[in-house]
Amino acid sequence: MYHKALKNNAKIFAIAPMMEWTDRHCRAFHRALTRHGLLYTEMVTTGAVIHGDRQHLLGFSDIEHPIACQLGGSDPKDMAEAARIVQDFGYDEVNINVGCPSDRVQSGRFGACLMTEPDLVAACVAAMKAAVDIPVTVKCRIGVDDQDPEEALDRMADAVFGAGSDALWVHARKAWLQGLSPKQNRDIPPLDHDRVVRLKQRLPEKFIGLNGGLQTLDQAEPLADTLDGVMFGRAAYHTPQILGEVDRRLYGTGEPDVSPWEAVRAHLAYLDGQLSSGVRLGHMTRHMLGLFHGRPGARSWRRILTVDAIKPGAGLEVVERALAAVSPANAELAAAE
Repeated sequence: MYHKALKNNAKIFAIAPMMEWTDRHCRAFHRALTRHGLLYTEMVTTGAVIHGDRQHLLGFSDIEHPIACQLGGSDPKDMAEAARIVQDFGYDEVNINVGCPSDRVQSGRFGACLMTEPDLVAACVAAMKAAVDIPVTVKCRIGVDDQDPEEALDRMADAVFGAGSDALWVHARKAWLQGLSPKQNRDIPPLDHDRVVRLKQRLPEKFIGLNGGLQTLDQAEPLADTLDGVMFGRAAYHTPQILGEVDRRLYGTGEPDVSPWEAVRAHLAYLDGQLSSGVRLGHMTRHMLGLFHGRPGARSWRRILTVDAIKPGAGLEVVERALAAVSPANAELAAAE
């Protein structure tokens, strides 16, 4: 996937791994908006993958391809074993988390604290590359705490690419492990997109993708021209309608954009199948609340899904009623008034 993208000067659009957000239901919904965007799981630890309920942790629908699984860990042997399990489940990529700033990952010696141990991350990459055939990639920050981002990011990039990493996705902020909460680490450290651009300029033959602070495709397209990929996080989750333009604008498919109404209609079959399997409607529709952001009827859409989708026995009729509240006909009527 990455080598092909580099060879053809093609770009990759990805939706970032986000804890408690990018579960399988979120990913299936996002797939209704973009056929080609790369989807990521929430981070799962190697211990959970090796010893836990794998179907619960790693199960996904065929419609989600292309899909990558992000692992948290730092023991090369465990990372290799977990990568084999991920590959056996049918994932298209396995990614190493070197960016999460939470206390939990620091105590477990994975996530952003690994920015200080590029050789260990490289050892994990090498072990995983020896164990699987799918791409092995890394997602990191530009540095942590008092590190110099120029030196820290170069050291990490050189180490992981030297070990065979297929791509490096860079969240273009430092992580402050001392003094800032995980939530604050998403906003307070200043963005430095230029630092990632400089890395690409130094390593033109390597796949370098950018994450962090991207809100619109207008903002992302110039960066995609310079880099090899762009990764959206919270903007993709809170305003998912922008994903309906990704295939045309970033992949050049020539296909028409997917409207929010079309996405919901396409997603109904998935919702129905999951309801039949015993999944509650609210567990799935919570990821859809921002779909009509800024459009007439958006508040009614959110209210109906928030209040009624969590009721026992709630079914597709709730989604149909919410959709009627934001129908194009209603939007035209509201505009006329």
